[in-house]
Amino acid sequence: MAKNDPYAALRIKEFNIFLLVRFALVFGWSMQFVVIEWQVYAMTNDKLSLAIIGLCEFLPAFFLAPFAGHIADKKEKRNLFALCIALFSLISFGLFWLTSNQIESSWSTNTILYSIYSLVFFGGVLRAFFGPTIFSLIGLLVPKKIYPNAATWSSSTWKGASVFGALLGGFLIAWIGVHYTLGIIFSLVMLSLLLVFGITKKPILNQGNTETVKESLKAGLNFVFNDKVVLGALTLDMIAVLFGGAVAIFTVFAKDILDAGPKGLGILHAALSSGSILTMLATTYIPIAKSTGKKLLISIFGFGLCMIVFGASKFMWLSVSALFLAGVFDGISMVVRQTILQLKTPDHMRGRVGAVNSMFVGSSNELGAVESGIAARLFGAPLAVVLGGTVTLIVVSVIGLKNKPLRTLDLQQDIEEHEKES
Repeated sequence: MAKNDPYAALRIKEFNIFLLVRFALVFGWSMQFVVIEWQVYAMTNDKLSLAIIGLCEFLPAFFLAPFAGHIADKKEKRNLFALCIALFSLISFGLFWLTSNQIESSWSTNTILYSIYSLVFFGGVLRAFFGPTIFSLIGLLVPKKIYPNAATWSSSTWKGASVFGALLGGFLIAWIGVHYTLGIIFSLVMLSLLLVFGITKKPILNQGNTETVKESLKAGLNFVFNDKVVLGALTLDMIAVLFGGAVAIFTVFAKDILDAGPKGLGILHAALSSGSILTMLATTYIPIAKSTGKKLLISIFGFGLCMIVFGASKFMWLSVSALFLAGVFDGISMVVRQTILQLKTPDHMRGRVGAVNSMFVGSSNELGAVESGIAARLFGAPLAVVLGGTVTLIVVSVIGLKNKPLRTLDLQQDIEEHEKES
């Protein structure tokens, strides 16, 4: 393998299978998010209903994450991943069934709505397990010296699936309707379930540990909260998603402000994600290990600025441009954060650290949806996004000044040490 090989991780067969599985899952999940947001808002015409969707996913994903990390460290990763996918297929089929003509004609609107909320809640339970399981599995598929490259490709795949999933989800609502779109999503989940068995079972690195659940959870939390670099990186990303993100109310912008319809909704989602994936692909050729901390701080500050522009925009072209640039900055921060976590986390604690990552970042997507929905109802969607972007700028500035280890972080030396060890 040549030094700085941009395709280093792709030369490993099982990692390629993992990327295919992840693409199919995220592609389906992104489509499902767009479809359900659109369907629920169409049923209720209430911004608060979008907040409820976020809350239904946030509560189980956040509170079960530490326990899920403990399980992920104790169990074999491939089979645990497969089990999560199998259970997710039940959610996809349930949503497909709930939107059928038979159910819509025989059930009341409230019954269907509450059933959708219930399935979303179950999805939040699974989200708690998906995060630490995937994070742990990546560390078992590639050698440490190419963790940055693997993190880049994994994040790029995630964002790429988000781009096309969100874009196609919006267009499919217009072309074939909600019900048949959810049928396609169910097929994608089943495909990912078949593909995952192309990965062999992996060793359980924490098998001999006799820690109780309480001790295990405490050890994972202590590691994160005692490491200023890891804690700072997670906090920055959490704040950006929680306050700066506005994905949950894109439906409001597409329908009420920009008058762009479901196709416009797909374009808004795709603009944000496409900026991210293009940036991530660029980082496979242009390493970002040097001055890592400064790049993380600048990227999240830039993200906040772009979201302020998006919130204030009344024009589709300006909104799409602002979201694309926000995606560019988001792509940089995501690659940096994943690289920090992969290099700084001991192998036997990957599940628990991945769980804390899910609590900070993954669950903040759902909590951010709650915050966005409530703020949009109280202040209106444009002002809610502008205020959120402003909070992001303030927090980034404070952390940049107070957290010197993160501000001066340079991962190049860590990477060189792993190369010497191999």
